[in-house]
Amino acid sequence: MTHHATTPSYDRLPLIDLSAADRGPQARALLHAQLHSAAHDVGFFQLVGHGVGKEETDRLVGAMHAFFRLPEAERLALDNVNSPHFRGYTRTGDERTGGRQDWRDQLDIGAERPARAPGPGEPSYWWLQGPNQWPDALPELREAALSWIDRLSGVAERLLRELLVSIGADPGFYDSAFGERAHPHLKLVRYPGSSGDGAGQGVGAHKDYGFLTLLLQDRVGGLQVQREDGLFHEVPPVEGAFVVNLGELLEVATNGYLVATNHRVVSPPGAVERFSVPFFYNPRLDARVEPLVFPYASTAPGVSDDPANPLFAEYGFNELKGKLRAHPLVAERHHAELLSPA
Repeated sequence: MTHHATTPSYDRLPLIDLSAADRGPQARALLHAQLHSAAHDVGFFQLVGHGVGKEETDRLVGAMHAFFRLPEAERLALDNVNSPHFRGYTRTGDERTGGRQDWRDQLDIGAERPARAPGPGEPSYWWLQGPNQWPDALPELREAALSWIDRLSGVAERLLRELLVSIGADPGFYDSAFGERAHPHLKLVRYPGSSGDGAGQGVGAHKDYGFLTLLLQDRVGGLQVQREDGLFHEVPPVEGAFVVNLGELLEVATNGYLVATNHRVVSPPGAVERFSVPFFYNPRLDARVEPLVFPYASTAPGVSDDPANPLFAEYGFNELKGKLRAHPLVAERHHAELLSPA
């Protein structure tokens, strides 16, 4: 089933219906063929049939809009500069991608756990575990966000298992890397329209560094994915779908057979606001991600290894490195000893 001879169609990403997994052998086989192709050729697809209902989605989106309508002082009370765990609010321009400012503001949320400051000889990535910061005025935000993390962890787990089956691997190969102590991450993001200087970087081109990202985007658009032609192509919003992309860990674990793809967000024009909710399905901080055993491994091209972005043995080191780079103000205040001397 090769399709490389024809010019690939860039106007839409593959649309994959996860509920096909429950509809008998033929539907399952088709699902696996589509997943295999999407993950190997594109690294991005739109996911429907995931079971997350409109009511749950509306609850989260409503709470998110209410959060961004709070007075700035109430949002800044949750400034992530107060959190050694990189949780909380980042004002517009304070996060960086590729060394340049991202024109968006956001709230970073993770699993709600007690702080764990690393003891002597313990890895520094334990700083990433800790409590979230929540606005007192919006108790419904905490409830909606934490239940979203649980719900999407379940969808992502199921999707990862089907994806592994689709390339002939054991569906439970990575179960031990996740489990109760997995390290999911949720962002509530607002792109307030173009910055004054017209730079237009909502968020710069990057790959995600975990396993899978499930993105809820609104109708404004602006997400762009780099395809085989080297150009960035729009990802039109599809009602009720999650945009899914693979993270670098899956690329590295399959020696490049599954692809993590560069993507970016171009700021919406003028005064148009755009909201999006990316959910990152990440393993335990102390998980060592083993290379995947699967029948196509011998045909894998090898990973395009960016020397500036090495993958570390334990997942937490990789995430910590990304956080220190993206949030320089938090890094300077809480983790000066972790920053490499310039």
